[in-house]
Parts: sequence; C-alpha cells; structure tokens
Amino acid sequence: MTDSARVAAVQCSSTASIEDNKAALAALVAAAAAQGAQLVLLPEMCLSMDPQRYREIADNPEHTVWLADLARQQGVWLLAGAVPQPAPDGDPRVRSALLVFNDQGEQIARYDKIHLFDVDVGDAQGRYMESERFAPGSDIRVIDTPAGKVGLSICFDLRFPQQYEALRKAGAEIIVVPAAFTHRTGEAHWEILLRARAVEQQCYVLAANQCGWHDDKRQTWGHSVLIDPWGKVVAGLEEAPGVVCGQVDLAYLQSVREKMPLNR
Repeated sequence: MTDSARVAAVQCSSTASIEDNKAALAALVAAAAAQGAQLVLLPEMCLSMDPQRYREIADNPEHTVWLADLARQQGVWLLAGAVPQPAPDGDPRVRSALLVFNDQGEQIARYDKIHLFDVDVGDAQGRYMESERFAPGSDIRVIDTPAGKVGLSICFDLRFPQQYEALRKAGAEIIVVPAAFTHRTGEAHWEILLRARAVEQQCYVLAANQCGWHDDKRQTWGHSVLIDPWGKVVAGLEEAPGVVCGQVDLAYLQSVREKMPLNR
C-alpha cells in the first residue's frame, strides 16, 4: 500500500431487473477501472431495488459469484454496497450485507447493516420498514485494502455518529457509505451528514448513492461523493448515473490528524 490511491463510487438507478442492473453495474465498474480506480464502491441494493427480489438474491449464490468475477475481471477491490444475504443466526429475514472482494475476486469481508431504516419521510413511498425484511447486524468492520484501512457502513448508519467513532478507533482511514438515500432526506441531510462524519473522524468518506426513480413511488437522491478529512468535497456527482473518482492521500490525512489531534 502507498500513501496515495485512487478510489471510485458508482452511482446507478437500479430497477427491479437483476440482469439489467448487472449490465449497468458492469459498465460503470469498467469505467471506474479505466479511470485508474483501485477500489470501487457500489450503492446499496445495487442488484435490485425491488423488495420482492431480496430473498431470491440472498438464496442464490450465483449473484455473489458474479460480483467476485467482476472484481477479478476489472482488477479492482469491489465493495458491493448492500447485497441481501442469509442471516447467519437462522433469522428468517435476510441481512443487508456489504460484501468486499479483492482484485483477485476473493470475498474477504462482510459487514451487516446495523441500523435499519424504519422511518416515515413523507414522500410518495411514505413509510419505510426495513425491519420487516431485514435482520440487523451487530459488529463493525475495518478492513485493510491497497487504498488504506476502510471502515464499512451502510446508508442509515450515517445518522449514528457513535458507529463512525468506533470505526475510527478501530483504525479506519477511509469510511464507505453505500446508500439508497431517499430524495427527500438526501436533499436535506446527505452532504451535511457525510461531511460531518469526515470532519469528526478525520477520515476520507466515500459515498455511493442510488439515484432517480426506481418505481412509481421510490426516488433516491444521488450526489455520490468523495470527501477529505478536512470536510472538503474532492469530487461528486449530481442526480444521474455515473462514476465519481478521486485521490485518497494518507499522508495528508495523517497531517490533518497530527495538527488537530482529536482521537486521544
């Protein structure tokens, strides 16, 4: 690992169709690799935004194999935002899992979303109740990658700063936030929260969000972004599918931490 690495976040507008979504993801990951990204983050529920497909995805290992092959073919570390996976404790609900594949296509980590989105945000969807389909995880994860030590989180976790403090204390230098942040809450809070987490924990924050309309009720905010440890937006997108790519400089990160020591 060097002090500097290129990372990318994919922004997509996933539909119900798993195969259509895979085709879109493959093209976007290839675009990120072509821009020199060593680590690529995919959004939450990137394989399908249809809740009726979640159990099917969790029960079919071919989807995980496909993601592993994509990482290997493009030669990138692939962090697959959130992919429904079986609950390891026998809970009949699935887990919302962030799966990490190295550039050889080996799955090296899994993080299960801790904070579930049981909220009424007043949009066309109305009430969101993730706990009806998902069981919560309980363990934080920080992994070693060529870009640095990466702390894993998913979407609604963003509103719980204690989780990010724990990731920093566990050694995180970069924190990833794959998401399907709603348009209503994203417009109000997305960038504010991401920048706050970066500043509080003096970490790079790489966030990959869904965008656009996924059906006649659900709309997400987009605005995937890379933020540095001083809270500056390094690179970002607006509301269309694409790739946001930028440089992570761990020497700069260390300088920020040394000049303003917060984690004593």
